[in-house]
Amino acid sequence: MDSIISLSPEETSALGSRLAAKLRPGDVLGLQGDLGAGKTHLIQGLALGLGHTGPVTSPTFTLVHEYRDGRLPLFHFDLYRLETEADLQRIGFDDYLDAGGILALEWADKFRPLLPKRTLWIEIVHGEENQRVVKVPASLL
Repeated sequence: MDSIISLSPEETSALGSRLAAKLRPGDVLGLQGDLGAGKTHLIQGLALGLGHTGPVTSPTFTLVHEYRDGRLPLFHFDLYRLETEADLQRIGFDDYLDAGGILALEWADKFRPLLPKRTLWIEIVHGEENQRVVKVPASLL
């Protein structure tokens, strides 16, 4: 894992856009970090980097948003409100795994044992003042 310092939400989003260039069909990104760490900003950048042209918002209450207008489909999950494996299955998680797009999972660490071994883990932690430390697998840089 490599650590990247982000000084603003815009820099976090720009990092996501750069990471998008390395993504391939079927990639699963497991994002972990405290509330307000910048997970959604990173995914906004992923969507932009994949060619999505519309707004990207957190799917806190809908659980998943689909963005299909880019180079690859992006399925943006927020797993915060889910409690059990059955909850995850009820939203069609396995179908999304087989859909040939990118899965970006906020709060993925809640379901770590259920995620594919190939999951690429990204951790965002609060640093000094407004800094964020983004830990990214070297394969995405």
